[in-house]
Amino acid sequence: MKVMKFGGTSVGTPERIRSVAKLVTGSNEPLVVVLSAMSGTTNILVEISDYLGKKNPDGAYEKINALAKHYERVVEELFATEACRQKGLEMVRDHFAYLRSFTHDLFTSNEVKCVLAQGELISSALFQLYLEEQGIAPVLLPALNFMRIDREQEPDQYYIRENLLREMEKHPGNSLFVTQGFICRNAYGEIDNLGRGGSDYTASLIGVALDASEVIIWTDIDGFHDNDPRYVENTHPIAELSFDEAAELAYFGAKILHPSTILPAKVAGIPVIIKNTMDPAARGTLISDKPTGMGVKAIAAKDNITAVRVKSGRMLLAYGFMRKVFEIFELYRTPIDMITTSEISVSLTIDDRSHLDQIVEDLRHYGTVEVDHGQTIICAVGEGIASASNAAASLFNAMEDIPVRMISYGGSQNNISILIGSDFKKKALNALSSHLFNH
Repeated sequence: MKVMKFGGTSVGTPERIRSVAKLVTGSNEPLVVVLSAMSGTTNILVEISDYLGKKNPDGAYEKINALAKHYERVVEELFATEACRQKGLEMVRDHFAYLRSFTHDLFTSNEVKCVLAQGELISSALFQLYLEEQGIAPVLLPALNFMRIDREQEPDQYYIRENLLREMEKHPGNSLFVTQGFICRNAYGEIDNLGRGGSDYTASLIGVALDASEVIIWTDIDGFHDNDPRYVENTHPIAELSFDEAAELAYFGAKILHPSTILPAKVAGIPVIIKNTMDPAARGTLISDKPTGMGVKAIAAKDNITAVRVKSGRMLLAYGFMRKVFEIFELYRTPIDMITTSEISVSLTIDDRSHLDQIVEDLRHYGTVEVDHGQTIICAVGEGIASASNAAASLFNAMEDIPVRMISYGGSQNNISILIGSDFKKKALNALSSHLFNH
């Protein structure tokens, strides 16, 4: 059994949907296909939710109608037969009638997730119908019947496995299944989701549940690159990464993969392959538990970072001070990315500012608090670089003209992180490529 996930750009047009159909029907073993919403759809659904939340049904209605027309054009172009075209139009119109129903009633926060789920529901239904038109008989597995998170917002892997297998056992003899990424139910049975980019996570969880031979993430770039191609020219794809290296890169800004994808696959020992739907013949990146060699493999950057410094004379030799600081972030469910300490201060970074005001207010009980916005974490990733004598020297030599706010070195054998002002991001990425990869 294989699992293939296709992102929004991979199913973003009728032409791309046809290309995906060729890829999945060429598989020589049973296959589960996980689909994202068509590119741009989720952003528009977020806008619709914002209008509804602000009690502006007219604004929402206008956005809904524009998106509905777009999908009607997709249906007209995608299907060759009148029968399938009419089925597709009827399905699309049913979903948009559902969206319009929210403009007539009070809109609650719980209903936001129902709106956001429509993108994946539509793309998967269209894809199934297109395959049927081609004479293929896939099974559409509703993700809402088996994908669930618990009260801590973590996947309920036992529930997922038991219910996914139950769904598949209803269709003995079938070898091609289609389902939705991103969407799920929560512990209370309500429609929820795994967060933006969560279709990767869905694919990994399904792969583990089915003990798949591999999980293939199809996207619009040929694997992980050694730097961000949006800011650095002539970056190179990386053929192989370890699970730990890929996890570090995904967490610290490499947008190609959802950060949570790696852990389930790593625990189960299932390889994850990143491939390019625009160039299927390209090698891509294989992520596995095999050693990949020492040295820096890639650079990633994580934006929208806020640095918080707590300075207190009472910290000197104060037992329990750090615990009190961490408890404040735990109280507001705010993860910390980097941390450094001195005798009289502690500095740390966060990327979630939703509770920053309350956090700062509570921290002021223990000392003076300084906050710096507009920061970026530059992360060098590679096997064993924290203990390699030349890796840190090369890194810091490359950054000699760039003001550094914080350094995290030694917390992981595979990662050295540096905090800088976001204005220096592009300069830092290019300098690191020049020094480390000789591009």
